[in-house]
Amino acid sequence: MTASAPLRLILDGSALVANWRWLAARSGAAACGAAIKANGYGLGARDVAARLAGAGCRDFFVATWGEAAALGALPDGAAVSVLHGVRAEDMAAAATLPARPVLNSVEQVRRWREAGGGVCDVMVDTGMNRLGLTIEEATGGALEGLTIDTLMSHLACAEEVDHALNARQLAAFAAVRGQVPARRYSLANSAGILLGEAYRFDLTRPGVALYGGQPTAEAAAIQPVAAIEAQILQVRDVAAGESVGYGACWRTLTDARVAILNLGYADGYRRALAAGSWAEAGGVRCPLIGRVSMDLIAIEVTAAAVREGDWVTLPLDLPALSARSGQSQYEILTGLQDRFERHWR
Repeated sequence: MTASAPLRLILDGSALVANWRWLAARSGAAACGAAIKANGYGLGARDVAARLAGAGCRDFFVATWGEAAALGALPDGAAVSVLHGVRAEDMAAAATLPARPVLNSVEQVRRWREAGGGVCDVMVDTGMNRLGLTIEEATGGALEGLTIDTLMSHLACAEEVDHALNARQLAAFAAVRGQVPARRYSLANSAGILLGEAYRFDLTRPGVALYGGQPTAEAAAIQPVAAIEAQILQVRDVAAGESVGYGACWRTLTDARVAILNLGYADGYRRALAAGSWAEAGGVRCPLIGRVSMDLIAIEVTAAAVREGDWVTLPLDLPALSARSGQSQYEILTGLQDRFERHWR
């Protein structure tokens, strides 16, 4: 029998669905999919997919064939696209799993053709210089004869609303659209949806906003989906003038009570996140104090009625944490590790 973990992610399924519906409404006539790579941005891809499929989402995006296999069965009518395409090592999985590759290079196109082809997606690079065929390759005959479900590209600077690259990528993608036949065309991620109707095409692919991230100020209605619950391992009295934690960098001026939590940077809660953060303990906001260590963190609980074994909640306000720590909202969320039990409510 496995003991319960002293660390939980509390996940709000209603908020997840509400966020998808909000993004779907702003996608206009375009279908709204969901990026569930990195194990559903750390929340659990199977659980995320099941909840979003129940709400009507039918297009899901993962990074690798291992992620596609881990999803298991999806409802009829739902489709999975594998964003990293097909390496030679992926061909056996690609032949057996109910998922489409997103072909990213002429070599991947050749490999897919030689294996018998079939319906696929294609990524075209319009200025990000990451994955994707060049515009010249895509329009110069490299894709002839393929049955393309979704031709897509990816915006590099959508979170910066006025960045000149957004308009350049839009124009480049619109030009490719006119030359490469596909069933659907897709450009917008979470932030791209909010750039306006011209960016939405036939299918949008939100990611971080589904999970509580706010890529731009226009996404203020996005709700938090995850929060941390950590168990108190010990409550101790600290006399005035004493310090807590590595480096003795926090010192109390008065007698204080301190609770030690089972949470640290090995769990993905990095040191930079502690500054200005707090935990709710017994209805009281208790500041995090001292340095985050590998497995432990401390909070001051002088004003809270708590004891060893109690649970406290650390909100995951991704925009606020990102602003205070300098870490991206994506890093904060996907960095939460496997020590957490995941509880959906």
